[in-house]
Amino acid sequence: MARAMTIEDLADLSGVSRAMISRIERSQASPTAALLARLCSALGLSLSAFFEETETTGSPLARRETQAVWRDPETGYRRRSVSPPGTGARVDVVEVEFPPGATVRFAAQPASRNQWQHVWLFEGEMELAVGDETYRLTPGDCLHMNIGEVHSFHNPTPMPSRYAVIIDLGGR
Repeated sequence: MARAMTIEDLADLSGVSRAMISRIERSQASPTAALLARLCSALGLSLSAFFEETETTGSPLARRETQAVWRDPETGYRRRSVSPPGTGARVDVVEVEFPPGATVRFAAQPASRNQWQHVWLFEGEMELAVGDETYRLTPGDCLHMNIGEVHSFHNPTPMPSRYAVIIDLGGR
C-alpha cells in the first residue's frame, strides 16, 4: 500500500501469483525464503526491511531478545535480523542457522538490483551457487556477491551451519 501497488502489480514484478500473494496477506500461507526473496526484489527491499516494524523508534541498540527471527517453513532455516531497525543504515546484518542437507534456490533476478552481500561462515560448511560459479565455504571464509546473481544456498553436510550475511542496501 505504501508504494501504491496493486496485487496485480506485485504479481507482475515478482512472478508470484496473485492468489499466493493474497493468501500470504490473509495469513493463510507461509511463504518460503525463495518466494519472499522474489517479493522483496520486486519491492526493492531486503528481507530485514521487509520484516521491520514500521513503528520502530530507530534505537541504535538491538538486543538479541528483541531481534526479529523468521523460520523458512520449507527448509527450516532460521534468519535473525541483527541490525537495529529504523536507523536508516545502508547496511543490514543477519545471522542465519542453516539445517543439515537443506537447500534454498532462488529464481533468476536481474543483477542490476544494486544490492550486494557478504556471507561470512562461522560454523559448518556451505555451497553457494553465484552466477556461473559454485563456491564451497568453510569456517572463516567470506564470499561477496551481487544479490541478484545468487542461485542457491546449500548445506552439504550432516551438521548445521551458522553464518552472517552483511547486506549493502545502497549498492555500488
